[in-house]
Amino acid sequence: MRTHGAPLVVTAREAVDLIGDEDVVYIEGSGGGLVEPDLLLKTLGERFSETAHPRDLTIVHTTGIGDRKGAGMDHLAQHGLVARAIAGNWGMAPRMSEMAMENAFAAYNFPQGVMAQMCREIAGGRVGVITHVGLGTFCDPRVSGGRLNAKATEELVQILEIDGRELLHYRPVAPDVCFIRATTADADGNLSLEEEAARLEVLAMAQATHNSGGVVIAQVKRLAKAASLDPRTVVVPGFLVDRVVVHPEQRQLVETAFNPAYSGALRGPADAVPVMAPGARKLVGRRALMEIRRGDVVNLGVGIADGVASVAAEEGCFEQFTLTVEQGLVGGIPAAGVSFGASYNPVAILEQPAQFDFYDGGGLDVAFLGFAQLDRQGNVNVSLFNGRLIGTGGFINITQNAHSVVFCGTFNAGGLDVAIEDDQLEILAEGRHTKFVDEVEHVTFNGELAAKRGQRILVVTERAVFTVTDHGLRLIEVAPGIDPQTHVLDQIPFEVEVGEVELMDKRIFGHGVMQWHVPEFSDGDHDGLA
Repeated sequence: MRTHGAPLVVTAREAVDLIGDEDVVYIEGSGGGLVEPDLLLKTLGERFSETAHPRDLTIVHTTGIGDRKGAGMDHLAQHGLVARAIAGNWGMAPRMSEMAMENAFAAYNFPQGVMAQMCREIAGGRVGVITHVGLGTFCDPRVSGGRLNAKATEELVQILEIDGRELLHYRPVAPDVCFIRATTADADGNLSLEEEAARLEVLAMAQATHNSGGVVIAQVKRLAKAASLDPRTVVVPGFLVDRVVVHPEQRQLVETAFNPAYSGALRGPADAVPVMAPGARKLVGRRALMEIRRGDVVNLGVGIADGVASVAAEEGCFEQFTLTVEQGLVGGIPAAGVSFGASYNPVAILEQPAQFDFYDGGGLDVAFLGFAQLDRQGNVNVSLFNGRLIGTGGFINITQNAHSVVFCGTFNAGGLDVAIEDDQLEILAEGRHTKFVDEVEHVTFNGELAAKRGQRILVVTERAVFTVTDHGLRLIEVAPGIDPQTHVLDQIPFEVEVGEVELMDKRIFGHGVMQWHVPEFSDGDHDGLA
């Protein structure tokens, strides 16, 4: 901790030298470089390579940090550096993910919202996060309690009953050190985030570390005179900050040095979203878009689900509903791919814990997310499959609490090829990997509990649409040109209920725009006609 006379501004190496063996280190950031203290992570990795210290750290981060190419948390993917890792997501750092699967350290995965809210709970001296989020999933201690490997033996989640309601208690792990990031630090250590594309839980993490007696280390792009920052832009007050490391080459995102339309400094041109190429992904995006009603508050997941944004941009109907991203963005167009977590032209940039408060309380009208595996009970797996550890991210918070959930994905994967001729879908080649399995490897979404909650759950593919009931899957739509038996039911390794099967809207399979107009809310009405 900074004491009288100790320097505020130090080099990255001087900062990471403050970390001792077995310390608990909290790390801010999100995938693609969003608010990521990249120089600090790189320097910590270099220090360990040179000195074999600090050893046996506990690393805690709310969501995935990295670029899938060796940056971010993968700087710390060295044997002996980490003894325990608690993360909301693992997919952005493939080597760390592999080491977790190799049992190199104790590995845990908790919902992103729980991780974000935990910083506030620790800051306030409370007992951890008590929530319904995670019940019936792999985070439930009756399943695996968020433990990912044999070394993860400590029970960090327990069942509580309060006023007759079953809840999960996620236990706090207090930080000794944290790495956070801002754009500017003044001479007193006050931090502003004017060029950042999100706020995440920067303030809560600094408060949690300070109130736990730890060291708050901030990476910034530049310095300013004392008391020269606009107080409306200051997110972290200087008394919380112990050390500042200046990194003039700090990028807003891995893919973007700085775009003012991501930080809210200006509004960029509306045609910034590229038009999706024809194919199965676009068909899924078009059908999924039809589940939105005028005025809806919407969440889009990363991957195929973000095609909904591209289709909405092409159809010119963005202004008729509000897109949100769990990292705290409201409005605008969510960034796709590795930069997911930022939004182009947001109308508000909230703190991440507050965004998850809204999600957990049922604020979302509809959410669109991908799926890797889907089973006979309607359970969905996106977190651990085929030996790959991705993690839940915000998936559990979102799918457990949105009024309607639309799982988006191609029917199978690995070589699927389709064509559209005369508004009919033709399967040229099937994918090599099925997504429909008898039992998912990891329960990231519990279909049976969702049905009991009364949620509306759809599964949208390029050739068929299913709903999830308390009996499992029910086929409700097929694409024109598709035979329900041979192209759908015969390829699913379990029995699917078949209701009144309708044809998917023919406009989905047309060329050019659909001329889609988001309809007013009406139960069962999905025609969207102008």
